[in-house]
Amino acid sequence: MTYGLIAPHGGALVCNWADEAEQAGLRDLAQRLPQVIVGSRQLADLELLANGAYSPLRGFMTRDDYLRVVDEMHLSNGLPWSIPITLAVTSEQAVTIDEGQQVALVDGNGNLQAVLTVEEKYTYDKYREARQVYRTEDEAHPGVQVIYQQGDILLGGPVRVVILQPQIFGEYRYTPTQSRALFNERGWKRVVGFQTRNPVHRAHEYIQKCAMETVDGLYLHPLIGDTKGDDIPSDVRMRCYEVLLENYYPANRVVLGVLPAAMRYAGPREAIFHAIMRKNYGCSHFIVGRDHAGVGNYYGTYDAQYIFSEFDAAALGITPMFFDHTFFCRICDSMASQKTCSHSSENHIMLSGTKVRQMLRDGELPPREFSRPEVARVLIDAMR
Repeated sequence: MTYGLIAPHGGALVCNWADEAEQAGLRDLAQRLPQVIVGSRQLADLELLANGAYSPLRGFMTRDDYLRVVDEMHLSNGLPWSIPITLAVTSEQAVTIDEGQQVALVDGNGNLQAVLTVEEKYTYDKYREARQVYRTEDEAHPGVQVIYQQGDILLGGPVRVVILQPQIFGEYRYTPTQSRALFNERGWKRVVGFQTRNPVHRAHEYIQKCAMETVDGLYLHPLIGDTKGDDIPSDVRMRCYEVLLENYYPANRVVLGVLPAAMRYAGPREAIFHAIMRKNYGCSHFIVGRDHAGVGNYYGTYDAQYIFSEFDAAALGITPMFFDHTFFCRICDSMASQKTCSHSSENHIMLSGTKVRQMLRDGELPPREFSRPEVARVLIDAMR
């Protein structure tokens, strides 16, 4: 426990961020090192490695950790972990890099981001990773597509991060150290985290407030890294959260922050991954709803809830809070779920994403029972 909050995953925050003196030395060293260009997903990984959100990782996974995570959803030390954090290079580039060597990780403009000490370079089975992590080999799956398109050799080893990408949403970009301090200032011990990559609608609001009845505070923690091209842009989503919190939530019981991670769309495994990160940010509880981190028809509706039973609860640490499909029931005259409402579906106000998008394009507000009008207006303006 720190500040009376849940302990980070593995017992302590592992922040791989170089201090000012170390940065100067790394910049000088990097001029003499081979360079590896990293894309947006790895840039996001570097930020999360730097700020401690990926604790206890010290860098990109070596072979033992990688294989254990892919096959068993645990690190080589036995700690639960469900998503590989890797750095891939081409076979041609790998030939020029030796184990034990350091390499400079740079962005597309050649700017130094971090220095990696290569403990191992190793081959891997892309199809096995796809099957195990994403439950499919279908290249139409956005996460599988990333695996197939990346290099054939993985570099594993610790990193020291020198610089982060431009900090959009800087006022909401709390590190785990900062969020924990903020929760402590408010006297919170039991904190529930909520993951979202979509604008908050009434069903989200309902389950958040149900959860808030049992804890000290809510950490509304939308993901702002890479998402699918048809997802709502992060700046629009953030404005939706802002107007919702301004009008419908007690200010002293909610913190809005951002998670600078990329979506993997790994469904059940990503639910575990998201929970572990929120544990590092100081959350003791984590909301898991319907089709968490899902895409298409690759996962069952509640697979992301069932997977938690495959882990030792004490080793995972954070407590999941499971919610069923929620909606407004005309007969109940309130928000409800399959667990609490006995009325038939024709009495439930449930709209498809396609229907809602068409209404917004037409400048039409969805029913109040589905979306707060203030949120809908933000989306209508964005559509236009």
